[in-house]
Amino acid sequence: MAPTDDTTTPSSGTTNSGTPDSSDSPEQPDVSTTPAEPKDDLVTSQHTLKAGRSTLSYTATTGRIVLREEVYEDDVFTGTKAKAEVFLTSYVVERAEGDPERPVTFAFNGGPGSSSVWLHLGLLGPRRVEMGDVGALQPPPYGLVDNPESLLTVSDLVFIDPVSTGFSRAVEGGKAKGYHGFSGDIESVGEIIRLWTARNQRWMAPKFLAGESYGTLRAAALADHLQTRYGMYLNGVMLISSVLDLGSIGLQEPDTDRAFAGFLPTYAAVAHYHGKHGRKSLSTVVRAAEEYAARDYPYALSRGVRLAGQERAEHVTRLAELTGLDPHWVDRADLRIEHIRFFTELLRDERKVVGRLDSRFTGPAAAGNAEMMDADPSHDAIAGPYAAAWNHHVRADLGYESDLHYEQISARVHPWSYADFEGKSVDVTPRLARAMRANPHLLVHVAYGWYDGATPFFAAREVLEQLDIPAALHENIEHRYYEAGHMMYVHEPSRTKQSQDLADFVTRASQP
Repeated sequence: MAPTDDTTTPSSGTTNSGTPDSSDSPEQPDVSTTPAEPKDDLVTSQHTLKAGRSTLSYTATTGRIVLREEVYEDDVFTGTKAKAEVFLTSYVVERAEGDPERPVTFAFNGGPGSSSVWLHLGLLGPRRVEMGDVGALQPPPYGLVDNPESLLTVSDLVFIDPVSTGFSRAVEGGKAKGYHGFSGDIESVGEIIRLWTARNQRWMAPKFLAGESYGTLRAAALADHLQTRYGMYLNGVMLISSVLDLGSIGLQEPDTDRAFAGFLPTYAAVAHYHGKHGRKSLSTVVRAAEEYAARDYPYALSRGVRLAGQERAEHVTRLAELTGLDPHWVDRADLRIEHIRFFTELLRDERKVVGRLDSRFTGPAAAGNAEMMDADPSHDAIAGPYAAAWNHHVRADLGYESDLHYEQISARVHPWSYADFEGKSVDVTPRLARAMRANPHLLVHVAYGWYDGATPFFAAREVLEQLDIPAALHENIEHRYYEAGHMMYVHEPSRTKQSQDLADFVTRASQP
């Protein structure tokens, strides 16, 4: 029988005076205010997936597991205390006796505040959303189909929803604030990975992390945390739409020259997609933008008031050519193009705004003279199909019932604490570098979308190329590009190609 939301307090079996109830006494109301001790509420179900000529038989397990904290009094261990209930879904393929351990991949999205539904039903899982794409979006209620390209063909899968996302919550009467920050998040997700690995006897399996967006920052830090805290060494880390240094894209210090340069090649790619570069190829446009962003653009921005006259005019013209923006607008912006303003401005003459998460998408502008768009048309296109598919899948396919709202993207996690980085940029590259130096077998796969306006590819690669690791270890990092956006798997050709790339990466990284 599928579990229900377990926030109610069961009858205590005693009267208020503490004496046992008598069968012939009137039933006494339960007035206890003490929350019930939370318990894991996992359910399992059996499924098959046809992938090519093979049919996989697998067990799905979904529900919330209790996250506990060790309690000490005067340095004496006194037990554990339940702190949170973390929702996860695992898919484990049946193994014949004598078969080698299958790899296992722990996957999550980012935000912070995002559930894992996007990677789960968009790319990696055995079922996927069918929603259409730019210019051919399906109407509600959309579709949910088997995914023969699932990473499950080569790796078991565990999808984790951090506290306050998905169905994950602090325990009844507890506080979630401690999980709403960099350190609390890393420690809690790391503990979930340890628990699942130990309980399922998978310490000898090849292990991988797959994170998207802020999930890449989490994955990079976790690679180090799992090693140093638990001695759990990984085979590989998959960074999808990577951002390892928030300063590289101006999230902590808006309007920095570094961020303007980091976004420029993405602007050029987006302008090309929307017909601003004539017959030039995408590769030609991007290469020119990368060359300018690497040297001449930072120099021009550094000149300040000294950039004047003909020299300034030349840089304004060059920027306008690369970005598809009006030269007068570029000049008025002082050559500094903020990304939301870019997406608002590029197609203003058509009274359209361009998507941030996936700049192939466009939508009508709420106001023709607005400085900032009021909504991201790419998020508008994606949110509905994933909500419908998940809420059906978890109940009808996986058999899990809950009256809780599944938080696709939760605002409850904010403000997010970066107390560990006070006075400096949130940058996890030292932790990834440390993990790679300690474990030279650790491989890293990085996936970029040409039209990703949230985590621009040029900024991400620049950060990775400055990792403090021996030159030979840079060969452990591979880079793959797709003609789509932040969630590149929305684009069907990119989804099939990315699925192949990830399966190949896991297979190679699992070999002795």
